[in-house]
Amino acid sequence: MNIRKATAQDLSRIAEILVFVKRINYRPIFQDDPYSFGKLQVLSVAQTYATPDILDHIWVYDDGIVKGMIHIEGTEIKELYVDCFFQNQGIGSELIAFAKNNYAVRSLWTIEKNEDAIRFYKRHGFHKTHVKKVQEGTTVYLILLERS
Repeated sequence: MNIRKATAQDLSRIAEILVFVKRINYRPIFQDDPYSFGKLQVLSVAQTYATPDILDHIWVYDDGIVKGMIHIEGTEIKELYVDCFFQNQGIGSELIAFAKNNYAVRSLWTIEKNEDAIRFYKRHGFHKTHVKKVQEGTTVYLILLERS
């Protein structure tokens, strides 16, 4: 298996994945360049994730290179990201299977306008609910997905 618990040595790679995937996927939705290219920086993200409250709940896909990460808390997938260079290679599917098999995950939130993510999660047994909330500080809605 290529999935292992994240360590402090993974922080810069995890932050790099998060920053670049979020810029590519979310900039068209949020249209907030000051956030995307100002506040969203690798160093600050790595520092945020360096706390045990977060790092202890992250697993990485590592086949010699950390290519993806999943953040699981209880029965919820908080985050799942795969480096843009390695997407569509089954890494996200392996991470979500790991979460379902080891943590009995039941739910996750995703951006309502992120149709690719919704399709991906549907293929893995999650379905949209009617529960929505506004992403803090924006007018963009998140939607709750749950496992059948």
